[in-house]
Amino acid sequence: MPFLKRPGQPDLHYALDDYTDPWRNAPYLILQHGFGRSGRFWYSWVPYLARFYKVVRPDIRGLGQSSADFDLATAFTLDNCVADVAAIIDHLGADSSSRSVHFAGESMGGILGMVLAATHPAKVRTLTLVSSPVFIGSATKQSYSLGYASQEEAQQKMGMQAWVAATNRTTRFPPSADPGLLAWYEEEFARNRPEVQKAMGDLFHGISAEPYLPKIEAPVLGLYPTDGPITTADQEAILTSKIRNMRMVHMPSSFHKVQLVFPAACATHLLHFAAQHDGIPCRES
Repeated sequence: MPFLKRPGQPDLHYALDDYTDPWRNAPYLILQHGFGRSGRFWYSWVPYLARFYKVVRPDIRGLGQSSADFDLATAFTLDNCVADVAAIIDHLGADSSSRSVHFAGESMGGILGMVLAATHPAKVRTLTLVSSPVFIGSATKQSYSLGYASQEEAQQKMGMQAWVAATNRTTRFPPSADPGLLAWYEEEFARNRPEVQKAMGDLFHGISAEPYLPKIEAPVLGLYPTDGPITTADQEAILTSKIRNMRMVHMPSSFHKVQLVFPAACATHLLHFAAQHDGIPCRES
């Protein structure tokens, strides 16, 4: 698996899935994971996308196979996480005349995408947001606290894996979700170090992407639940009113993880959206 190594910065791991025709020099498509997860959580999207795009699945610093060799108290910042993504884009475009990519982020990965598109407009060709909040609202924080004083206390008292299992059933997945999917999610989540997950949670619970939204120049696609517990109607109104070029598509769910509940539908929407802006076919002739 590829790594981006930089002096004085943590090594960044990313998976590259490429089944494109080698003579076409297909564009890159970055799939960025959200809170406490890794690039592995995009596995179900890859078959729909990698025939037409070079799919890149980075692990955020400290998560997945990316290095945690940095100070969690001072170096897990929004600026650093955005700079990490920008560095991967530069790394991918080292031998190409085009340094822009299609970027899709799920949940908190979409917050990174919003800030990246606003601060590095030349790097983002299109932006897709998958159940991405503008900020973490008070109702979500209360829900994630599960009756404790805070989410942090709930995680400490219950243990990270038990907390994930409980919140999976309250906000992320419907009651009809495959038990195997839930077990896999919980096991994969538990692969990451709890202290890194906490640092990421602390960061994103305290920031808002709202100031960046009017600065986004790239076309934006939103893939959201119809009645999300985290991405509420008020949050959607902020997105659609402040992003100048945004199309919203709803999946029939009142749970957060449309990424894993509707992978074929979501990936197909993304594929056609990206291909439309590239002017290329996204099906076999």
